[in-house]
Amino acid sequence: MTSELPDVRASDAERERIAEILRDAMAEGRLDMAEFEQRLESAYAARTRGELTPLVRDLPVAGAPLPDVGGTAVPAWRERIGGEPTSKGGFAFWGGFSRKGRWTVGRTFTSFVMWGGGVVDLREARFAEREVTVRCVTIMGGTGVTVPPDVHLRVNGVGLMGGFDERSRDEGEPAPDAPRVTVTGFALMGGVGVERKWSRAERRRRKEAGAKAAADAVSPAEAPRPVGGPGEAQGPGGGKDVR
Repeated sequence: MTSELPDVRASDAERERIAEILRDAMAEGRLDMAEFEQRLESAYAARTRGELTPLVRDLPVAGAPLPDVGGTAVPAWRERIGGEPTSKGGFAFWGGFSRKGRWTVGRTFTSFVMWGGGVVDLREARFAEREVTVRCVTIMGGTGVTVPPDVHLRVNGVGLMGGFDERSRDEGEPAPDAPRVTVTGFALMGGVGVERKWSRAERRRRKEAGAKAAADAVSPAEAPRPVGGPGEAQGPGGGKDVR
């Protein structure tokens, strides 16, 4: 039986998801600028899902979900603050850079992107200090900053003929001992997107914890009632003594 999926109309959200995958791929060096622009233009012009699929078929995120490194949730905040920074900045000109996974961000991280893309992912990162400032300068390009929902976040950047936006994909309350992250800078004819989102491992852990809590909350089966009604007791041999 032939699948009807290719003829299903694509939604704006699906086009944007493909665009996000392409931006990540360019930032990781999987696509050059020319190929990125060609695929991005095709993504926004696509009318059906069948037109979107080939654009990311050769990229890792297009196939089966990749396993998380270690397969476990990230450590508690008290275990993630301290140490020497492994990166204090990222630069991209007609290309891209990516900081994600297990790395240590310094007190100040500066991102400069021109005609390219940058990714700053703090969800599994360590923090050299509790106060962190991420400065983003983006000119005719795009920079994505992702933080876990339980950090203290402040965004005060400026967009000129561009955008400096904040959004939350997952809900979460800032933990008392969590880092304080400030994202600032400006975007000129480009965009900086700051997103609160759990990592895949943390989302799975929370889902499993929620399922366990729901199972524990289910009332146990009602205990069987004693044989005999009110005012009756079992006599020797199982007979009834009527009182």
